[in-house]
Amino acid sequence: MLSDTLKDTMKAPQSSLLQIAIATLVFGFGCQSLGTERPAPPRMKMTTEVPDGISTPDRMKTRLGTLNSFDGVPDEKTTQLVYDNLDFQTAVQAYLASLPIASMSAMRDGLLHFGPANTTVLLFEELMDSKALWLTPNTVSIYMGTWLEMTDEPWVIETPPNVLGLIDDLWFRYVADFGNAGPDQGKGGKFLILPPGYQGQIPGGYHVARSSTHGNWVVWRGFQVDGDTGPALAATKSTFKIYPLSRKNNPPEMTFINVSGKFHNTIHRLDYGFWEEVNAVIQAEPSTGIDAETLGLLSSIGIQKGKPFAPDARMKKILTEAANVAAVTARALTARPRDQRHYLYPGEGVWTNPFIEGRYDFLENGSRMLDSRTYMHFYATGITPAMTKAPVGKGSQYAIAYLDKGGNALDGSKTYRIHLPPNVPAKDFWSFTLYDNQTRSMLQTDQRFPGLDNLGKGLQQNGDGSCDIYFAPEPPSGMESNWIQTVPGKGWNTILRLYGPLQPWFDKTWRPGDPELVN
Repeated sequence: MLSDTLKDTMKAPQSSLLQIAIATLVFGFGCQSLGTERPAPPRMKMTTEVPDGISTPDRMKTRLGTLNSFDGVPDEKTTQLVYDNLDFQTAVQAYLASLPIASMSAMRDGLLHFGPANTTVLLFEELMDSKALWLTPNTVSIYMGTWLEMTDEPWVIETPPNVLGLIDDLWFRYVADFGNAGPDQGKGGKFLILPPGYQGQIPGGYHVARSSTHGNWVVWRGFQVDGDTGPALAATKSTFKIYPLSRKNNPPEMTFINVSGKFHNTIHRLDYGFWEEVNAVIQAEPSTGIDAETLGLLSSIGIQKGKPFAPDARMKKILTEAANVAAVTARALTARPRDQRHYLYPGEGVWTNPFIEGRYDFLENGSRMLDSRTYMHFYATGITPAMTKAPVGKGSQYAIAYLDKGGNALDGSKTYRIHLPPNVPAKDFWSFTLYDNQTRSMLQTDQRFPGLDNLGKGLQQNGDGSCDIYFAPEPPSGMESNWIQTVPGKGWNTILRLYGPLQPWFDKTWRPGDPELVN
């Protein structure tokens, strides 16, 4: 008779081919046959030789322990052992594949904290500071955002001029650009967003895009004019609208809320609560637009549309441990990528970027670059080709550092220097921003804005035009204008951003120095 635990385990949904492959790899890795205690079967009239590699030994020592079978049929204890392992491995893969979903779910909750979807717009009128928990924002752009929640008819978004804006769906898939990188070419315009499954008429006069989910993140960045946020804010307040197509003649009033300096959170959980956030999205949205493999992984651990997510004690323990392991895995892939293509100067420096060869869709010859996707969605937000394929002199480029020159994690108790050679290849400007390793949001220090840029007053240059930027709890003597504060006892990471990057950046004839410990 099967034990109750094993019976419950075997009630789980059938595994996908990927899951079976994962389990097979685990069994095979480091396995050692311990031989067999039963006598060999007699040779029968039809007996032939069995080619090598087809049979599995009855006893094998593996990383899971000793696996016991009778002529290819695992015993009860071994069956339970491999099912526990399969569920754990599946959960880790499901977690990493679902990072985009959890991230967007948290973004939605953070935005809707201030008011209802479709009519509430958040504005950082005095820029975004470190009280806002957002993934890796900058300290110079004027962030503005809202949540679009569509019904079954098309929805209209009227956008302001001279912004960098994007729309991503609730699976964190790209829907459209608007503004300077969009079809309106920075002039502002009317966008018609089609909901999932819409087959009706499409009127003219709109830039049309289709979303695979009803919920969508709409975010845009305005630009300061000589340090003034006013013009960009005025353009948004006078222009931006969201409404269903049926209300084009009487759109609702928009509510604009200044959230600068206000604490709020848009970052997802990393512990067991991660699964509950993902489940909420799976239940709310149609399954279109997300790949069957991800849905299969989630279904195998109990997250399935139309069904309650209610793991038993055994499965909850597995999911809790899998979330912890997957969270550390995501942190490793972000801070210490193993694919050398993430490094801007492979083998010669610590600067990295989540995108490989500009692939915002994480596809290479038809295959998904899974580590790249994990890095991006764990660390940052916003999926658009404009982030990765901007031409020379347009858009921005990003270099990320978690480590110092010696490969050690950056320590807020110590003093570091980053050397920027002369003629930084940025047509518009360059900037540094510091981030908390735990939250991936701005590092909270005594400085409201944990960053600096070359447009600020007092930045000191060396005699050859180069520049040294210092990162420490206290500024080195005489270098206050070239200093960003860190926090003793906390780690940090930084992004160097180049706005309007020029050719020396792309051909790598100019490169920043690695963070270097200053004694």
